[in-house]
Amino acid sequence: MDTQVIHKPNLSLVPVTPVIHKEVSSIPLVTKKYKQNPFIEANTKSVSLSHLQKDCIIPVFSKDNERTISHQEFIEVVQDSVGKSFSHHSIDVPEVRISHQIKGRTPSAIHKSAKDLLDHEKTIYYERMAFIIRVPSITETINGNELALTIGGVRAYNKENLYSKKSVEKFQVFIGYQNLVCCNLCISTDGMQSEMRVGSVNELAVKVQELIANYDAEKHLKEMLALTDYSLTEKQFAQLIGRSRLYNYLPKNEKMQIPQLLLNDGQVSTIAKDYYQDERFCKNEDGNINLWNVYNLFTSANKSSYIDTFSDRNVNAFEFTNGLKNTLNGDSSYSWFLS
Repeated sequence: MDTQVIHKPNLSLVPVTPVIHKEVSSIPLVTKKYKQNPFIEANTKSVSLSHLQKDCIIPVFSKDNERTISHQEFIEVVQDSVGKSFSHHSIDVPEVRISHQIKGRTPSAIHKSAKDLLDHEKTIYYERMAFIIRVPSITETINGNELALTIGGVRAYNKENLYSKKSVEKFQVFIGYQNLVCCNLCISTDGMQSEMRVGSVNELAVKVQELIANYDAEKHLKEMLALTDYSLTEKQFAQLIGRSRLYNYLPKNEKMQIPQLLLNDGQVSTIAKDYYQDERFCKNEDGNINLWNVYNLFTSANKSSYIDTFSDRNVNAFEFTNGLKNTLNGDSSYSWFLS
């Protein structure tokens, strides 16, 4: 089986506050060219940080007209935290994806028809935004796939009550790895805060630093590497696909007895197709497929999720694949999916 052992030279993550050191194993930076697929697809498009800064308005809480923390401020806070925590490493510019554009117009254009609006009379902002920032000088190789340390976040204004007075605002922030072969994100529960509630930019900065400091990169890498040691037979994989299709239609009381699977029916169909057709993560000639490849089929299918469900489903894919590994080891928690 094509696996590679994790390298372990000394490398400390040194956040500004609190000061907690974590060992992250790395290899020397080598410039390689990978096809830069989006980390999320669905109905998103790519924009620059400059576009958010210069061309977008900032939503407010309507009852008191207090402004929200803007998308660009969120990205800048995380960017600053990454720069402080990895000050001796190369850091990529943020890759930003947006969806659900909200259009408006200035008061001076109130009587104009839409086709006659000038650019300066149009206003826009985006209801949902996700971004990642790679640290390409911190990399690992698992099963022949190079992974780069990656930090990112998600903001969805549809989860805020903008029709009331200003209150705490909700963000998702994560740290994990990106598989550079396919641009799939690899996020664990320990590296994700799915609802970071803050009242100010300063509070957001502190919580982002805490998340980076507390992330155990070595543990995450070992768990991912362990997936390469376990395989499903063609029969087991077919059982997994069939049970996953049934899962969303189970009666509520039965569903509560089974570990959660967040991917939808269409995404399960994509996984089944890619078992045969994905050149990077498909089955072997004998029909077997190792759990690292299964995991990447899950994270690849998750790219079709909307921004506001993307991160939670990504974490769930890792938990689910680890659950399959534990079932193969005799743990019965996820056995329903393989029985």
